[in-house]
Amino acid sequence: MTSSDQTALPPGAEAAVAARVGASHAGDADAAGGARLAVACARFNGGITVRLLDGFLAGLEASGVQPGAVTVAWVPGAFELPLVAQRLAARKADVVVALGAVIRGDTAHFDFVAGQCAAGLQRVAVDLGVPVVFGVLTTDTVEQALERSGPGPTNKGFEAARTALEMVNLLAGLPGPAR
Repeated sequence: MTSSDQTALPPGAEAAVAARVGASHAGDADAAGGARLAVACARFNGGITVRLLDGFLAGLEASGVQPGAVTVAWVPGAFELPLVAQRLAARKADVVVALGAVIRGDTAHFDFVAGQCAAGLQRVAVDLGVPVVFGVLTTDTVEQALERSGPGPTNKGFEAARTALEMVNLLAGLPGPAR
């Protein structure tokens, strides 16, 4: 499934729901708010992941995030992302972004790495209560990975930056225990 006009949230949908319920919350992807952001970036398929990281940094810059608010940790590959994400989240990052690229090959390796990476990152988020953004490409071909990591707002790293800021701001506005 891909993002398209047919699957996008319709304009005004959030406001319409808010008018029908007791409370509705949304985060703002355009507000930095002094958030501490951490990135775990895989070296494997580094020609792709550095493009994702460039997109991520461009997304933060577009939202006014200062470079000093960002920590980057390089990991060998996507399989190692959850452990490093856990450490970054435990060290008081407000959000962790995992960037990687798992490209399908001729073996089952893809299925093991992509699935375990996703499950591990989700576990970190749920266990620690810190948002972990899944910025890991899982593509069939190198060409698909290059397309999703090209310059501009359709870069999945750029999208991950927007998601990270939105999650930080959403959680800050939700009632519940503070960390």
